Amino acid sequence: MPALDGHVVLVTGGGRGIGRAHCLELAAHGAAVVVNDPGVARDGSGGGGGPADEVVAEITLAGGAAVAHTGSVTDWHDARDMVERAINDFGRLTGVVNNAGILRDEMLTSATESAWDAVIDVHLKGSFAVTKHACDYWRAQSKGGHPVDAHVVNTVSGAGLWGNVGQAAYSAAKAGIAALTLVTAQEMRRHGVAVNAISPLAVTRMSAEFFGDQRAADPELDPACISAVVAWLQSPQASWLTGQILRIDGKRLIRIEGYSEAPRHYVARDGERLEFAELGQAVSWLWDAAPRGLAGPLPARS
Repeated sequence: MPALDGHVVLVTGGGRGIGRAHCLELAAHGAAVVVNDPGVARDGSGGGGGPADEVVAEITLAGGAAVAHTGSVTDWHDARDMVERAINDFGRLTGVVNNAGILRDEMLTSATESAWDAVIDVHLKGSFAVTKHACDYWRAQSKGGHPVDAHVVNTVSGAGLWGNVGQAAYSAAKAGIAALTLVTAQEMRRHGVAVNAISPLAVTRMSAEFFGDQRAADPELDPACISAVVAWLQSPQASWLTGQILRIDGKRLIRIEGYSEAPRHYVARDGERLEFAELGQAVSWLWDAAPRGLAGPLPARS
C-alpha cells in the first residue's frame, strides 16, 4: 500500500517549480492533491488557472487524484474555500503544504510600501490563513471525538533564518513563518497535528538569479530533490516530529536549531539592575570582543 494512501493534501503554489514537484511526489505516494495556484508571475502580477490545471492533468494521467484551485492565499475566503474544496471533493483533509510565494526584492532604502505588503501578504498572511482554516477543521474533528493525524509543512528559507541583502520583506516574512511554525505546533499538538517547516535550496524561477548559470545546472538543486522530504513529513512516520525546521541542500538533510541562550551570561555587578556604565564592558565580554584599554577581563560567569 502506498505510504500516503487515503491522505488528502493541499499544496499552495503547486503549479510550478518546487510546488509542482511536491504535488507530483505526494500523488506518487498515493495522496489525493488539491493543487492551489492562481498562476501569477514571479512578482505576483497577472494570473490564470493554467499551471494548476496542468499539474492536475499530469497527476490524473498517471492514475492519481487531484483537483485544481486558483484562489489566492492572500484572500481569507479563498483560503477557507481551498480547505473546503479538499473536504468536499475527497471527504477529508490530512495535510497542508504552504509553498506559495512571490519576490519583489528591494534594498531597504528603495523599498516601497506596496512591495512590502505584497510579499508579506503572500508568504506570511497566506501561510497563516490556509493553516488557520485547516486547523479549524482538525480541531473540530478532534473535539468531536474523531482521531486526527494531520500534518502542516511550511516553507522558510536561509534569508528568513540568517537574512539576505535586498530581501527585507522576504526575509521578514520567512522569519515570521518560522515563528508561526513553532506556535502552531505548540497549539495543535493536542489535536493530533504535526507542524514543521522546510528550508529548501533549489533552482526555480524565483531563485534562478541567486544561483547563477553554473549552479543552476546542478542536478542536486532540482526542485524534485526537495519533495521526498515533504512527502515524508506528510506521512504517519513523521507524526512524532513537530515544531522543527529541516534544511535540504542537495543530498544533505540538516536540522536547524533556533535561537538559544549562550552558555554564559553577565550579571549586574551591584544593585538589582544593569547600569549604563557597565554595559560596554559586559557586552564586549559576552561577544569575546572587549576593546583595547580595558582594565582587564571580567570574572567568568556562567
